[in-house]
Amino acid sequence: MEQSCRIGVVGSGFIGKGFVKTMEEHKDLPVSKVLTRTNIEERTDFPRPDLMTNSIDELIENSDLVVECSGDVIHATNVIDKVMAASLPVVTMDADFHVTTGSNFLHRGFLTEAEGDQPGCLAALKENITQMGFKPLVYGNIKGFLNHSPKMEDMEYWAKKQDYSLDKVIAYTDGTKIQIEQTLVANGLDAGIGEPGLLAIPSDDVNTGAIALAEKAKSLGCPISDYILSPKSPAGVFIVAEHDGRQKVALQNFKMGEGPFYVLLRNFHLCHLEIVKTIKRAINGGTPLLTNGENPAISVAAIAKRPLIPGEIIVRGSGSYDVRGIAVRIAENPEHVPIGLLVNAVVTRRIEPGQKIGFDEVELPESLALRAWQEIVRRVAAPTSPPVSQQFQIA
Repeated sequence: MEQSCRIGVVGSGFIGKGFVKTMEEHKDLPVSKVLTRTNIEERTDFPRPDLMTNSIDELIENSDLVVECSGDVIHATNVIDKVMAASLPVVTMDADFHVTTGSNFLHRGFLTEAEGDQPGCLAALKENITQMGFKPLVYGNIKGFLNHSPKMEDMEYWAKKQDYSLDKVIAYTDGTKIQIEQTLVANGLDAGIGEPGLLAIPSDDVNTGAIALAEKAKSLGCPISDYILSPKSPAGVFIVAEHDGRQKVALQNFKMGEGPFYVLLRNFHLCHLEIVKTIKRAINGGTPLLTNGENPAISVAAIAKRPLIPGEIIVRGSGSYDVRGIAVRIAENPEHVPIGLLVNAVVTRRIEPGQKIGFDEVELPESLALRAWQEIVRRVAAPTSPPVSQQFQIA
């Protein structure tokens, strides 16, 4: 069969490995190269070590489209900068990248988050239900557990059991990951947030918690992005929406309830198994499924988990024992440090547990990601400034 599109991959962790296996079933979309920062000779766990490379240039030369799934904001920003400079379309499973620096790439070519993780699944669900006349009020995620300060031994156990990296398990557990996901959803689907850190309504079932979120959205007068904490519910996403009152009887007959709020549940998200749908969307001329928007309103701030002393180094923010992330409004928190930028950050002032970390409290290494974020803040603070394509070019 003719090879119609060579797929390059950035990242060789859980998602990257699973994606390479998945694409063996799609002969017209062969994976050509996998960019990794690990020692290739030691990667006996990777399904196709012959595809691995440590060279960005080799990845670009052998790709027609690139899937980025590294989960590392600094690295992803650098790689996507070079990939888009080569005029290659980019499909990601990396909400961390989008909510930190992704907004500054939208003028440069095709960039989208993929269906599979919760944000992409919510974007796809929105496309589906709005064609049927539903008007979304809540873009909802479902979380089964939450522990803001998990113990090291527990996290190491689950990382090994689930074949996830330790930092990812910590970020799932302390809530950072879901805050990042729902921030991308808010910015990409034109929604707000109920409060800093999200409402996170506890509920024994999806419907009860979802309706409570809808009532909050109605009181605020705008759609919101949030989640319920519901150990008994499926690992999926939902949208609560309204509909034309003339359809009330029909919707009752369709077992959608009495209204006026209707809960539309997608009771699964299958990560790397679903990325191919967005790849096909891209190569067939479709529009991006989900981006962070050029002028995002929401970001993910870093909150200290423990006392941080001047001179200490925060090796990484997301998925650490030092900090966790919460969704905040950028306009109300212009000096906050996005958690995705906290990499090898030196603490310059004492930071107390629960304190939001600002740029005055840490010293960050110079990076393309830092400069991109600074430009986003300037643009959000001055919405009448020139278009991004005129004011900021990532070299």
